[in-house]
Amino acid sequence: MTRVAAIDCGTNSVRLLVADVHADSLHEVERRMEIVRLGQGVDETGRLAPEALERTFAAMRAYAALIEGHGAAAVRVVATSATRDAANRQDFADGVREIFGVDPEVVTGAEEAELSFTGATGDMVTLSPETGLPTPSGTRPPYLVVDIGGGSTEFVVGATHAEAALSVDIGCVRLTERHLRGAGDPPPAEAVEAMTADIDDALDRVAEEVPVERALTMVGLAGSVTTVAGIALELDEYDSNRIHHARIPANRAHEISHRLLNMSHSERAAIPVMHPGRVDVIAAGALILDRIMQRYGFAEVVVSECDILDGIAWSISKS
Repeated sequence: MTRVAAIDCGTNSVRLLVADVHADSLHEVERRMEIVRLGQGVDETGRLAPEALERTFAAMRAYAALIEGHGAAAVRVVATSATRDAANRQDFADGVREIFGVDPEVVTGAEEAELSFTGATGDMVTLSPETGLPTPSGTRPPYLVVDIGGGSTEFVVGATHAEAALSVDIGCVRLTERHLRGAGDPPPAEAVEAMTADIDDALDRVAEEVPVERALTMVGLAGSVTTVAGIALELDEYDSNRIHHARIPANRAHEISHRLLNMSHSERAAIPVMHPGRVDVIAAGALILDRIMQRYGFAEVVVSECDILDGIAWSISKS
């Protein structure tokens, strides 16, 4: 058994997982998430804003104390879309090294997709000792794993491992800043139409490069998907145990997306499962989910609370 600490620094949030990794299982010790909006303005300026960096470093300092307290033997820090796109990403790297004593790894979209797939499907698939073929409980491979982040969305198809993957620059923060910020509350139809066209163009590219038609099960990850799931389940408060592996029908996802796009900021903030840091970006995230399901014809999405963090933890134990 190895105790490890995995840190995922995305466009919208920075998250921590401390876990005990055994040969064939992962046991969570502590999981944390802070909305820091590292990607604030990156789509427009190409740089990480000083105040965004400081918010991120403040959260990381708290994580470093937790990691020391739990006695993790190894730490891996992975950074994704916003940092990939930033001209001043060295400022981020220097801060991370000072806090954790390790260099952050700015992974490619393909690497991010591989980690997401490993994390999302790790508790879905086991191999039959007789045939060596996957024998999942309640899900059917191959999977389309969709990780809707703040700056990008990753698509990966596979049965027991990632076989094809692509990262495209449609994320809830990026699209909110590009199409919805300052457009109105709720936004006008033309802003939603422009955002929809942006999403659909990206999905056309995905269809050309990733065999989504092979997938029998769609698995959705990250905060936009889990928030939509919490709304669909009509939870009085966020409950990860009920959300994990929930099945959300396509028509329900469409209904929720439409409703969120027609709500004001205060109406979205009043939703019981809504994290305060997602209020302004959830409409874009829900629309991305809705368009994916409509474009590729999935009748439902299986929601996973396990994601890239779990994949990072697995990767530490195997390195």
